[in-house]
Amino acid sequence: MNASIKPSKVVVIGGGIFGVSTAVHLARLGVRTVLVNDGPLANGASGRSLAWLNSARKRTEAYHRLRLAGIDRYRTLAVRNPDAPWLRFNGGLTWDADDASNEIAEVFDYERELGYHAQWLSSERIAGVTPGVDASTVTRQGAIFNPGEGWVDLPSLIGVLAQEYRTLGGEIITDAGRATVDVESGRARGVITADGMRRDADAVLLAAGGDVPAIVAEVGQHIGDATPVALLVRTKPIRHPLKAVLNTPRVAIRPTPNGGFALDSAWSEEEVSVRPDGSYEIRQSTLEGLLREASRVLEGNPALEVEDYGVGPKPIPGDGEPVFGELPSIPGYFVAFSHSGATLGLIAGELLADEIGTGRRHQLLADFRPERFSASRR
Repeated sequence: MNASIKPSKVVVIGGGIFGVSTAVHLARLGVRTVLVNDGPLANGASGRSLAWLNSARKRTEAYHRLRLAGIDRYRTLAVRNPDAPWLRFNGGLTWDADDASNEIAEVFDYERELGYHAQWLSSERIAGVTPGVDASTVTRQGAIFNPGEGWVDLPSLIGVLAQEYRTLGGEIITDAGRATVDVESGRARGVITADGMRRDADAVLLAAGGDVPAIVAEVGQHIGDATPVALLVRTKPIRHPLKAVLNTPRVAIRPTPNGGFALDSAWSEEEVSVRPDGSYEIRQSTLEGLLREASRVLEGNPALEVEDYGVGPKPIPGDGEPVFGELPSIPGYFVAFSHSGATLGLIAGELLADEIGTGRRHQLLADFRPERFSASRR
């Protein structure tokens, strides 16, 4: 670990879940912290995340263990906020297409062996376990229901955490433009915002979503990047019994706090076009297609209308695994760059704050260090 003493001041770049979570955990530790964001809080990937809390299907043992710890922190939060409309644990239901890619039986056995709570359901049993699904659309191989899964509305959570952070004396600077980390004599010394303002710090956390690889590249560091463009559509509120998250072959669906649904899919993301000026073009047929696919799998096939949508980079490291911790050759320069930001948001902030504040590396993050990319590059 490069950090050796407790920092007197930390600057966090990024107003998404990783940045705000780490900032509030640092404030709880008594570390003076400033959070800087290029726009309002939650204006990036956290504002357009499906935010399904899960460790379903197959992944490495270390990643599964970290995600379980992440879910555990949300359970504690749910107990403390039992009436919060932005956090719910009503399970997740998933099924695959009726073709050679269907892995439902294999995944069910895998999850059961891990002790991850899973129930295999035929279409006839779904209504009695989790309401709101048009079971006729479930493929013949059946579906897996994971009772311990849930969802969170990240902008709402970020608002709650930011309020606590300010109460603890934390400073938030929004609309600061693109910030860069100031590295002097091989060490992070602070942050420079787009207006040229410099803010000194003993340590810096870069949690700027899909911009992380490009920003660390400015100081000669490499982090693999597989960031695609993501599209999340939110529907207008309707009365409907669905409470679980649905992960289906053509659409993923979760409830929203106001009674609507959040929708995404792989195919709709592929239909997003990037214009020469960097803005995004969303076809009306794409939006209508998502609404149609969602209606098809919902009980009663309700008419759905778009309330709004978000589009932009979905942070995914080059090897698909999270990147958390201090850059190997620049003391005091920490990064947070990962998919599954919702599931990992609370635990990542807790562990990163502990590492920044104490200088001790946490074993849960051992497999997710940024140096794995430096080694492969060499």
